[in-house]
Amino acid sequence: MEPSALRILDANANRAREALRVVEDYTRFYLNHQPLCAELKGLRHDLTAATGPWLGDAILFRDTPGDVGTTVATLAEGARADLPAVVTAAGKRLGEALRTIEEYLKIDSPEAAARVESIRYRFYDIELRVARTLRPVNLFWDVELYVLITESACNLAWKDVVDAAIDGDVDCIQLREKELEGGELLERAIWVADRCQLAGVRFLVNDRPDIAVLAGADGVHVGQGDLPAAEARKIVGSGKIVGVSTHNIEQARRAVMDGADYIGVGPIFKSPTKPRDFVAGLEYATQIANEIKVPAVAIAGITEENLEQVLETGIGAVAVTAAVAGCDDPAGATRRMKQRIKEFKKRSAGNMTVGRTFLSAQ
Repeated sequence: MEPSALRILDANANRAREALRVVEDYTRFYLNHQPLCAELKGLRHDLTAATGPWLGDAILFRDTPGDVGTTVATLAEGARADLPAVVTAAGKRLGEALRTIEEYLKIDSPEAAARVESIRYRFYDIELRVARTLRPVNLFWDVELYVLITESACNLAWKDVVDAAIDGDVDCIQLREKELEGGELLERAIWVADRCQLAGVRFLVNDRPDIAVLAGADGVHVGQGDLPAAEARKIVGSGKIVGVSTHNIEQARRAVMDGADYIGVGPIFKSPTKPRDFVAGLEYATQIANEIKVPAVAIAGITEENLEQVLETGIGAVAVTAAVAGCDDPAGATRRMKQRIKEFKKRSAGNMTVGRTFLSAQ
């Protein structure tokens, strides 16, 4: 292979290894995802094996001072907006480098070029899985109190409960009506969306990403038996919130990989709103707070009385149904719970991580 082609192989092998390391470190230190990390490490080793016969000679022709490309740069190359931008840029750089290596290896070894082509396609699949996890960091982190609205659980008219929760300074409302026909559900969702938008409160629809989009909601929440999160994301798009209910750590890890903006955690306690034959408990909440990097919404039985037990797991926010919707003064209940969360955070400042994950009760 001529010297200029060897220089191209050397430069792009460096680009590819560097980009792989950036993506690998994201899966290792942010996602804590050992299988994906292992796949990327395997790609690095396979790339070294495929290019090794040429790289020993190629480095001898490296000429960094004489490289005219080192002085060519754009403003975008000097800054990254956030962590997703870093990982995305590395992924695109890797794909480009692998294609260049593949093309130039065809000069000497179509077999080696085919091996690099295989590596490129394997990475494209990994890139998709990683991309699902690259969510904006500001969609849900500042939520402190989240109220679920189900008409059958409301002591007052359901619309009055929505208005009362907003008056009580709720941060997010979810419309959860499993039995309604699509037309009526859409009508209700549009009404709640308008109320929440005026008040600056986030609004999610349970189970129905199509209704969420049509109503102009901020997102959707899906359970284990509902539409998969990755499919819900295709419907609502990248700019909306997708939450996923989980009952064990494996489901939580899967939800993160599917691109959840927050996860449901529970049931934490027994709940009169939705009876279940099992309880995940506070231990599961603690496990989530210690491992999972996205906000978490725990499910079932959280009240003013047990609120601090939940917060002590490392959870920084709660969402409730019965504790607000089932009482005579939903605005007052909302206001008291919000205040207790703030007071707990103030007392706990410096002692524990608070505000990173999110809990709810039904």
